[in-house]
Amino acid sequence: MNRPIRRALTRDPYQLVRLAGWSVAEAAPALVIGLAIARAIDDGFGAGRPATGFAWLALLGGAWLLAAVGARQVVLAVAAIVEPFREELLAHVVDDALRHSATSGQGPGAGAVARANLQVELARDAFASVITVVRSFAFTVVSVVLGMATLVPGVLALVLPPFCAGLVLFSLSLRALARRQRDFILADERTAGALADMVGGLRDITACRAEERVAGDVGLRVTEQARAARSLARVTALRTASLAVGGWLPVLLVLAGTPWLLREGAGAGVILGALAYVTQSLAPALGNLVEGLGINGVRLRVALDRLLRDGDPPVRARGRLAAESGGAELRGVTFAYGPHAEPVIDRLDLSVPEGDHIAVVGPSGIGKSTLAALLTGVLLPGSGQVMVGGVPADRLDPADRVLIPQQAYVFRGSLLENLTYLSGAPKEAVDEAVDEVGLTNLVARLGGYSAEIDSGLLSPAEQQLVALARAYLAPARMVILDEATCHLDPAAEARAEEAFARRGGTLLVIAHRLTSALRARRILVMDGTSVRLGTHEEMLAASPLYADLAGQWNPSSSQELVP
Repeated sequence: MNRPIRRALTRDPYQLVRLAGWSVAEAAPALVIGLAIARAIDDGFGAGRPATGFAWLALLGGAWLLAAVGARQVVLAVAAIVEPFREELLAHVVDDALRHSATSGQGPGAGAVARANLQVELARDAFASVITVVRSFAFTVVSVVLGMATLVPGVLALVLPPFCAGLVLFSLSLRALARRQRDFILADERTAGALADMVGGLRDITACRAEERVAGDVGLRVTEQARAARSLARVTALRTASLAVGGWLPVLLVLAGTPWLLREGAGAGVILGALAYVTQSLAPALGNLVEGLGINGVRLRVALDRLLRDGDPPVRARGRLAAESGGAELRGVTFAYGPHAEPVIDRLDLSVPEGDHIAVVGPSGIGKSTLAALLTGVLLPGSGQVMVGGVPADRLDPADRVLIPQQAYVFRGSLLENLTYLSGAPKEAVDEAVDEVGLTNLVARLGGYSAEIDSGLLSPAEQQLVALARAYLAPARMVILDEATCHLDPAAEARAEEAFARRGGTLLVIAHRLTSALRARRILVMDGTSVRLGTHEEMLAASPLYADLAGQWNPSSSQELVP
């Protein structure tokens, strides 16, 4: 979790040097404020020399002007460090989301979008705040110590011990504070999620008379959040105590030690100067550190924990299993969109051996895409079992199957990055895939694999070809094309489907045209009353729907199957 922070801080040493240099300028008032006040009073106004007094005040004013210039440059230097950090986190989140999308056939989920748009920005802002306050604290403390030592060294004995005690007290509470803050943030997220689910399902909750159960679940989340908030408040009290000890106890000790300082030869100006060092520089610096690390430091840690640990996709996803084969088995599978809805798929038994090539045919809305979603584990059956390669579909490792939906997914990046996203294939394999699925003309038009693309630069047909080539290169043993060629012309569609048939593995095609069915080894016909599986000749005899479609089909028209 600390690795991206170290990389951000060491990526460009020049920026660290630049930040340190301008921090010295920004800390100039902390160095001279007490000395200027003391000399302006004791050597200037108090001694009847107003010109000297104004000169010292002018020096202080010049320090503030220098600090203003330094502050502007510090912001720019911090941005130069933080923005690459943000880009690295964003690239990680997008990489994770795209990998999930490309392997599952689904677009980025709400969690990925939230990480990209909220947690990355939260981490960036928190990191910038932590850099700012830690840097400011360090340079301010050094400046104050040097200033006090120049003014009257004895005052350090009154200021430094309580200041260090407050700093130690805060350091000891920081770990507990981070833990409590993280618990509160997670509890808040769970409460928000429960409320969102409740609001989105109010009609279903009322229809099912589940008001009490849902209210109990939401109430439990609220109670957990309240408990986390109270725990956080108790630890926050230690933060306040550390600020009181380290920031304001030195003021009392300087005031109480005034007689001793006067006996040591300090004048009234020196006393006021010492108080100015503590109240105008040291205490605010400690307060900013306590506030910055206590809030933004914890936020940074929580955000990085969520982004890097929750988002890191291992080679084999946690809890996922590798397929033993590329086949599939459905046993008594029933699925309906809602507890009172008619089943879209009802008690379906289906065996798909490895290496089979099946085209799924039926009217729109009959359940073809639902079948694809069940095979990929995107949907869970209401009853029955869906096994892919001997593994429950919802536990199958994403690397073992790939679904290409009708809306092809293309992300901003180079063409090569889009093509090799699931495989990291060498150029020779990419060239083969491009040639097989018919992408050669697009590669030439774009100017090669290094061309930058996004969905806005490609037509729907070109996007589908890119997604098909990506799936062709993937190591998946099962490929499901859910009308993934609907924007291609018949010749391009035939070339792509034949390429996947030669590729090997199991191929399931949700047919958009009858020609897809004729190219398949077997045809699965879904007509709303039954599901039949067989060859073209067998389906002509067994399925009136298929016979009707085939009887009306004219090869030259490439009739679409969607009514």
